[in-house]
Amino acid sequence: MGSKKLTMESTLGEVYDTPIGHDVLKKVLLQLGAEDILITNPLVSKIPVSMIGKLTGHSMGQGFYETLINLCNSEKKAYKDTKHYYTPKWWKEAVFYQIYPRTFCDSNGDGVGDIQGIIKRLDYLKNLGVDALWLSPIYDSPNDDNGYDIRDYRKIMTEFGTMEDFEELLDKVHEKGMRLIMDLVVNHTSDEHEWFKDAISDKGSKYRDYYFIKENSDKAPNNWKSFFSGPAWGQYGEDELWALHLFSKKQVDLNWENAGLRRDIEDMIRFWLKKGVDGFRMDVINYISKGSLKDGDETIGKMFGFTGIEHYLYGPHLHEYLHELHEEAFAPFDAFSVGETPGVGMEMAKLLTGESREEIDMIFSFDHLETPGHERFDDYKYDLNYYRNYITDWMENYGKDCWMSLFYDNHDNPRMLSKVETDPRKQQAAARLLAVMQFTLRGTPFIFQGDEMGLRNYEFTSMEEITDVESKNKYAELCGSGMSEEKAFKTILSGTREHARVMMPWDDSGISPHDPHRKVAMTQKADLDLTEVYKKLIALRKRYNALRYGEFKVLNKRRDRFTYERYDKNEKFVI
Repeated sequence: MGSKKLTMESTLGEVYDTPIGHDVLKKVLLQLGAEDILITNPLVSKIPVSMIGKLTGHSMGQGFYETLINLCNSEKKAYKDTKHYYTPKWWKEAVFYQIYPRTFCDSNGDGVGDIQGIIKRLDYLKNLGVDALWLSPIYDSPNDDNGYDIRDYRKIMTEFGTMEDFEELLDKVHEKGMRLIMDLVVNHTSDEHEWFKDAISDKGSKYRDYYFIKENSDKAPNNWKSFFSGPAWGQYGEDELWALHLFSKKQVDLNWENAGLRRDIEDMIRFWLKKGVDGFRMDVINYISKGSLKDGDETIGKMFGFTGIEHYLYGPHLHEYLHELHEEAFAPFDAFSVGETPGVGMEMAKLLTGESREEIDMIFSFDHLETPGHERFDDYKYDLNYYRNYITDWMENYGKDCWMSLFYDNHDNPRMLSKVETDPRKQQAAARLLAVMQFTLRGTPFIFQGDEMGLRNYEFTSMEEITDVESKNKYAELCGSGMSEEKAFKTILSGTREHARVMMPWDDSGISPHDPHRKVAMTQKADLDLTEVYKKLIALRKRYNALRYGEFKVLNKRRDRFTYERYDKNEKFVI
């Protein structure tokens, strides 16, 4: 990939040959349910971009291509992988287990999972074969978005326990030979954070520039849309100042252009690392660099669902900020980092995770969670042939300088098992199939709580059972657009994050009569045979180097088939 500046007269092939052009056009193809050959064939690839814009007319107008050209020119140089072997790291060999503290285990019967509940289950996790825990946020929060709206980064949420409880948990995790990483939510804070309260109340506050705050006017500063429905700008305080919030109105975005903010964030990270925390999962970390507050292109907004996304998906200072964070906070403690990076494809991922770049160790890419042409709130059956093709592409092309995360579920998605197999009689077999792939492919497995029990989506019966702010906002938006309440609820049921956030079905002692999800937890039945399968697969992966660092080769990927080898000079497995 060359350094020549692209223009509207550059060919579609030249655009596709840049990291951003490649990943954005792949995303467009995914939306259309089309293959790469639509762009890479000799005829189409040689057509000038200006001509493509005219051919596609209103569906993908001139503005889309001009924006794409500008994005490509901001990052044209692809990452070159020159390594011939994988560098051993503990986090490459580990099996992670994500805990959603609110619904993992309730130790005191108040209806809320807590830190002591996690401590209570450490022996279970160790026996399962888990090497590291990832805790979703446990910081002080008003809980507008279940802890992802942080009010105080250095305080534990009262519902979950105390700092002493956390330090006890950390000590016991380490005593058992496991590690612990926390959630790092630094794209935004709660609107109840002291920084924001001071910023809104005092025009001369140094914190005013910690956020995107604009003086009062008749309309929002731009046309950006929130991921949680509606505009991405809200009005705050007595002066009704505008502030940017890409998510809930109570989650106000931080301005990473401010060096003082970056110093405060680095200091906060060091606070936790000094306690012995082993690293962080970094929430929507690719959104931290906002390149511009200009209006978003409406065509791009319709295509991707969120107007304005081109200005922050892969902002101009993203690499600079991540490298700085690595140097100032992570590297001195040899701490691990994994970034949540919605919308980032393989080529951009290489530039974020290449070891010599010293930015982040690994990312969560989400393009495998829905099949082409579908999004999370669609009601459909997932075709595993797509997953096979997706994962094969990453196995073969991600390179030895980068490392993959392997996951199906997390706190932001319905259960993959329920999408893959809708027939309850076949779900046991499907759960085993998913597990075999997860623990025999190359990368780091991330189990989400309950995966190992075969937990599935729960058939909620009404919106009264839904607590998630995203789902409630989307339901209101759908009803407001004229959709019937019945159809709107069915849409929510297809994609709500609530499916992954119900209390774990340990036993009666772990489920409070006050728990709003008590019925769910008592209805869900743990597949203990599947738990044993997980133990055996994890033990197998730990025992054989070929299943961790070995090469990957596809033997059969005909329709409904996936056969592959994992091998090194000493061992070979056929899966």
